[in-house]
Amino acid sequence: MTDSIPASTPQSTGATPSPSPSPSAAAGMPATPSDATHDDVASTAPLEDGAAGHAFDPAADEEDEEDEEEPTVTLRVWRGDASGGDLVDYTLPANEGEVVLDVVHRIQATLAPDLACRWNCKAGKCGSCSSEINGMPSLMCMTRVDELPEGPITVTPMRTFPIIRDLVTDVTFNFEVAKRVPAFAPPPRPDDGYRMQQVDVERGQEFRKCIECFLCQDVCHVIRDHEENKAHYAGPRFFIRFAELEMHPLDTNDRRELVRQRMGLGLCNITKCCTEVCPEHIKITDNAIIPLKERAVDASYDPIAWLGRKILRRHKRSPEEASAASPH
Repeated sequence: MTDSIPASTPQSTGATPSPSPSPSAAAGMPATPSDATHDDVASTAPLEDGAAGHAFDPAADEEDEEDEEEPTVTLRVWRGDASGGDLVDYTLPANEGEVVLDVVHRIQATLAPDLACRWNCKAGKCGSCSSEINGMPSLMCMTRVDELPEGPITVTPMRTFPIIRDLVTDVTFNFEVAKRVPAFAPPPRPDDGYRMQQVDVERGQEFRKCIECFLCQDVCHVIRDHEENKAHYAGPRFFIRFAELEMHPLDTNDRRELVRQRMGLGLCNITKCCTEVCPEHIKITDNAIIPLKERAVDASYDPIAWLGRKILRRHKRSPEEASAASPH
């Protein structure tokens, strides 16, 4: 007997069955979007308001990136010589991690080959690249560009010393003062050698960190604002040299009257400007100048010290005696 197939069940003929009509079509009504398939919706859905109607264009995106401005750095450098000069702006692309000296070197290599600048180690140890950056005495090799305020960076030579050219100044004054400092004068060497306490070694070691950048000399208003004082004022750099010698337990000279009468120690009013600009972080005012002032005052005005000299028949060395007592 042959099985009968219900009329409602389609026979498998190998052809894909056609989709059944939607309820709205079956009822004779026009089709609605909800009756469409997913592909139909994706292909016929209208663009939303404000949507871009163009395809992705890599070339256009590259042009947009080129339109963005590259970061730049502007150095306002003093150009001139002893007869006069002016500030000149130099603008270059900014490089990450640069110090001011790097930018100066790039200016020399590209925009101004004749720009004069003194430098040597580029590591903050030679003291050659001293200048004034935004008005503050600083080493160009130790001043990062990204740590300065936004806008042009002003670079000028040290104001206290005569200008040779551009950023180079004549610091001969400091070397002339150094010649007037009596040298270390130890006693004859004992058979078992010299002996010192470690605390005395450490006290003098701080002053020996000086790299002679002369920024403390530049910022000191005693000679910065009064050129006439240079003849009888040593300055902070040499006050720490005098302090180092006077505090040395093996030194036999007495320079207290020399530093008081000839080196202008009394002109310093301890504003601590020199300490603030020192790249080696030497506490010039607290550890050198103030103790040196105390020693000079004790030698001249302390009644107990005066009585002790009378009893022991000792006398203070005059500036001439102090200068003559040390080997040169």
